Amino acid sequence: MSTFPGSPRLVRGYLRIHPDDAPGTPAQTIAFQYNPGEIRRSLAHRRPQKPEQGAAPQDARLVAGPPTETLTLGIELDATDALGETRPDRTVVESGLHMPLAALEMLMYPASAEYERTKDQAEQGQITVEAGNLPLVLLNWGDSRVVPVMLTSFSITEQEFDARLNPIRAKVDLGLQVLTYLDLGPGSTGIDAFLSYQKEKERLARGYFSAGAPTRTQHLNAETG
Repeated sequence: MSTFPGSPRLVRGYLRIHPDDAPGTPAQTIAFQYNPGEIRRSLAHRRPQKPEQGAAPQDARLVAGPPTETLTLGIELDATDALGETRPDRTVVESGLHMPLAALEMLMYPASAEYERTKDQAEQGQITVEAGNLPLVLLNWGDSRVVPVMLTSFSITEQEFDARLNPIRAKVDLGLQVLTYLDLGPGSTGIDAFLSYQKEKERLARGYFSAGAPTRTQHLNAETG
């Protein structure tokens, strides 16, 4: 079906996976089939450590760095249209939505190969087994919001199933935490992405004030006029 002439081009949001520990490896993309209807965001200050007893009191405005920002959004997945095509995708016929759901779930898993490698080395007395790293993920939600995130919560509601009991309709609720330069290791590509994200916010804020933001007096006059 053709779009109406002159209608704006719809931009799809997506998650982009960057292998921080494997330079040269191409990034992978998980595109949203349907853009979420809403995104809930919250910001909370990072307070510095409390001063030692007897030390001078700290200024209440003192913070340890950028705020902790969290986002919550819902993603809908539907394979029914693909199954209804004249020549449906074989992978969808065989596994329904298992593949895109697994791609999202793996954002919460360290690679199993990483665990097996460190386990083998530990058994040989070379190192101790340590926790593995999660992949670096960038949320791309328009030009003004390309930001490194970590998936902190993941809830799936599988709503319909095919004859093989593969899910064919599902809703995924994602909880994301924005990662700042305080949360990422040295040399991570996510640091540059976060700094660009913050600088874009600063640019937009400057534009708001330079454009003549309404003052409190103007608001009061409008309310009483």
